[in-house]
This record gives sequence, structure tokens and C-alpha cells, in this order.
Amino acid sequence: MKWLFKSEPETFSIFDLKKSPGGKNYWDGVRNYQARNFLRDSVKVGDGVLFYHSNTEPIGIAGEALVVKSGYPDPTQFDRKSQYYDEKATPQKPIWYVVDVKFIRACHEVISLRKLEKISALKNMVVLKRGVRLSIQPVTESEWTAITKLPEWR
Repeated sequence: MKWLFKSEPETFSIFDLKKSPGGKNYWDGVRNYQARNFLRDSVKVGDGVLFYHSNTEPIGIAGEALVVKSGYPDPTQFDRKSQYYDEKATPQKPIWYVVDVKFIRACHEVISLRKLEKISALKNMVVLKRGVRLSIQPVTESEWTAITKLPEWR
């Protein structure tokens, strides 16, 4: 399967992933139940990830990653010093999940949301639907192919 993961680049960018040890890191901080369910139940080792920079300019796809470890309890939910601490979560009954992702490549330039909106093959893509703010979203094979053939890739 293929996915789109959103992150604010000031918090964690495609380049932060690239600089992580071995180019790998866990995807933490998801605090939406539908996105959590994707991480816990659907995102699997070997799945491709479009790394999407949100809440910045330009908004859009900044690179590609690969899932290298499927869902497991988000350690930040148990850490009282973390902004993602959840007092209701326990190691016996975790609420939030993460996956590990590995850097594959960065785009030469961000594939902007405006550009994505102009590509007819992407007309039904979840990220282009009004009101959908999920940080983890499925991407179809045809959407993935259309995006990864664009000239912005390094």
C-alpha cells in the first residue's frame, strides 16, 4: 500500500528524516483516532510514503520514505515530559501508535498543493478534498505513479 504522511517541517522535515541515524525514525505525535488506526492496523513494512510538508509555504510533497517497522505503541504517550504525553495511556493499554520510516529521496523542489490540484489523475486524492485534515492518508497506486513521475524528484 501507499500513504501520504503530513508533517510541519519546523517540527520534522524530510531533511530531518534524512539526517536521522541510518535515515530512519519513528513517526510520532499522531493524535487523531482515524490516523492512529491506519498506523496501528493498516500501514505495513514495505509500504511507500509520500512525505508531505504542511503548514508552511509551499505546502506539498517534499519527498519519499519507506515503512521499515509496522505499528507499535508510541513511546511519547508515556513520557510526562513529552508534548505528546497522554495520561490515559498505559503500557498495558496503549492508545497511540507509531511506525518507523526510512528516507528514500527528497524532491528537488516541493510538489506544491497547487500543482497537485491541476493534475487530472489526482482529482480524487484524499489530500485534495476540502475539509480533510488527516495526517495519515491512503494513496492509490495510480496517484503514486502520477506523482512519482513528476520532474520535481531528485
